[in-house]
Parts: sequence; structure tokens; C-alpha cells
Amino acid sequence: MTEMQLKIEGMTCEHCVRAASQALRAVPGVQQVEVKLPDSATVQGDTQLADLQAALAEEGYKASLR
Repeated sequence: MTEMQLKIEGMTCEHCVRAASQALRAVPGVQQVEVKLPDSATVQGDTQLADLQAALAEEGYKASLR
């Protein structure tokens, strides 16, 4: 299991945190997610950065590694 620290652009409120969290949890291989304002997420599991970025892009957010 790996851990990735992400910077998420575009989050402004708790609704954004919930939407980003749900999108990340839906990615196959993700085991644990913690999203915090203003722009951070910690993701644990066996997945690829590109898959996480794609899931967040569908919700309107842009993500990169911290």
C-alpha cells in the first residue's frame, strides 16, 4: 500500500471536500482518503496518480502531487 499527498485546486467549501472524498474513494484500489481545506488530500491504497486525477477532474478539480 502506498500513500500519496495531493494538492487539489478548486476546493472552496465542505461540499467540495465531500465531493472530492467520494470521487477518490470510488477509484479502484483506494483504501483510505482524507481531504482537507483549503487544498490537500492524503490517499492510501494501490492506485495510480492518473486515476486519482481523472476522478477529481470529473468533479471539476485539478490535482497534483505535493
